[in-house]
Amino acid sequence: MKFIKNNWAGLLICLAIAVPAWFLGKAFDIIGGPVFAILIGMIIALFLKGKAKDWTAPGINFTSKKILQFAVVLLGFGMNLSVIVSTGKQSLPIILATISTSLIIAFVLCKVMKIPVKSATLVGVGSSICGGSAIAATAPVIDADDEEIAQSISVIFLFNVIAALIFPTLGGAIGLSNEGFGLFAGTAINDTSSVTAAAVAWDGIHGSNTLDTATVVKLTRTLAIIPITLVLALMRIRRERKNKVEGKKIDFRKIFPLFILFFILASVVTTVFKLPASVTDPLKEASKFFIVMAMAAIGLNTNIVKLVKSGGKPIFLGLCCWAGITGVSLLMQHVLGIW
Repeated sequence: MKFIKNNWAGLLICLAIAVPAWFLGKAFDIIGGPVFAILIGMIIALFLKGKAKDWTAPGINFTSKKILQFAVVLLGFGMNLSVIVSTGKQSLPIILATISTSLIIAFVLCKVMKIPVKSATLVGVGSSICGGSAIAATAPVIDADDEEIAQSISVIFLFNVIAALIFPTLGGAIGLSNEGFGLFAGTAINDTSSVTAAAVAWDGIHGSNTLDTATVVKLTRTLAIIPITLVLALMRIRRERKNKVEGKKIDFRKIFPLFILFFILASVVTTVFKLPASVTDPLKEASKFFIVMAMAAIGLNTNIVKLVKSGGKPIFLGLCCWAGITGVSLLMQHVLGIW
């Protein structure tokens, strides 16, 4: 009862934002529900002040943290590991190359341009793995705040839209095959909705069926969430130990991403028991909705004015990561003879 009393107002406002954002995302796949939720949340935040802000704060914070982690766990039910490994192994060298490229670019520019480490990490991981889902999984591990999450989601969204709009034309201009474009879209576009939009546009132009290839490659990339988050958690534990104040205990439970272990467990359950689509599809949809709801909470906790003023460096970082991934994806295809 205490939980409901403290959190119901914040949960309700997040839900009220998530529902229209969800349907807007369905209507405009190229943008996606999470971006609409953040934007609506940031606008409402401008008017949410005083007692109303205090009243809703506990539920908003719960949504941005716990519900976001729950959404990542549900995402695991969309991962049949045997299917992904068997059909996505051809793309593995390209995926490893693009992920490495993005993370190296993010690390270098973080140092050179003095971009905040957490923002650079989120943009690098979001660019290289799977956009919003990777950011959702990584943010709790590195203890990123809501404004850093909102900023990285906004950066990823910008280049997702550009990629979805220009990649079908670019692929045709440079002579990619249908298989080549499926690999290109799956490795060089971040968010699933944008991968789908680009593949559908290509199929409409060329009368092909690259959507399945692009989707499988994208799911294979998503598996990189597991090692990346575990490595980041170990790095944070090491840093906490190094900076540990005398007599102060480190709570490893707050650092180590237990929700990622549940994500892995959900993937294993789906794989071992070969859960049918009638079971996994609703869970995947629930995961997407809860991510939208969490992004609404993040938007409500974000100062839009501050976000715009501090957005220059993260946008440039996102551009460099995106350009690097695009170039390496095409180069690797050429080297492997897939083009």
